[in-house]
Amino acid sequence: MEWKFYEEPAAFGDRIETLLYENEDKNSLFLGIINQIKNGLYEEYYLALAEDGDRVLAAALMTPPHPLQWTVFHESPGLAEEFAKLLKESNLEIPGVIGDKQAAKQFAQVWAAKTGKAVELQMDEGLYRIDAVAKGLEKSPGTWRVANKRDAELLEEWYLLFEKDTGMGPSSYKEAAAKIERFLNDKEIYVWEVQGEVVSCMKKSRPSKHGISVGFVFTPEKHRRKGYARTLVAEVTEELLLEYDFVMLYTDLKNPTSNKIYSEIGYEQIGNPVHLRFR
Repeated sequence: MEWKFYEEPAAFGDRIETLLYENEDKNSLFLGIINQIKNGLYEEYYLALAEDGDRVLAAALMTPPHPLQWTVFHESPGLAEEFAKLLKESNLEIPGVIGDKQAAKQFAQVWAAKTGKAVELQMDEGLYRIDAVAKGLEKSPGTWRVANKRDAELLEEWYLLFEKDTGMGPSSYKEAAAKIERFLNDKEIYVWEVQGEVVSCMKKSRPSKHGISVGFVFTPEKHRRKGYARTLVAEVTEELLLEYDFVMLYTDLKNPTSNKIYSEIGYEQIGNPVHLRFR
């Protein structure tokens, strides 16, 4: 077994993408980030594979300051230990790890032992997939549209609130503004509008060959419990399924409301990844 770091994302992708596409839905996050790196979204990134001859045993990528993405294809003795050793020797700061629950916990335990860091559960996640929207869903008043630059200020505020709600952030106002500007330029954000007022939002991201993910589903407190988010996600999902075979999303399993809403739309849980944070 040998761990190799890759400087060229194209070479990294050529080596691993066929393997990732064997389970395109479960590997949608990993695939999506590889594509984002290829498209120049991140200036700094780390890409590594554990290889044993022609076989890829495991893969890791990180785009600081985001956590390490960790995927194990074939268990091998010392897999996590060897990679953790290399990371520590490289003096890389690892804020956390995201991956399948068992594999992520295994790496976290090894990293904690080597560094003395404490491991905290940031989020116990549900990975959901949908191939067709459920029929007969009750629709809330209003209509959806693609967000535009006139929505920027509101969406910047909502993005910061969304980060607070999910524990993802916090971004600075400047960082939030830059992200929203990019999302709007790429026409990735959708909003639900009622009598001229924007009341809910969501975005699409990380397309792969046959699927795409959705996230940043947010409704401010004063507009909650009216079904706006469910209707928006259902209608945009149906639109996306005209182009893609399936749509993916991640949920916080500690939030029964959102998990119930997505199940009603037709999303089915296919995985249970975790986000573990190091302190």
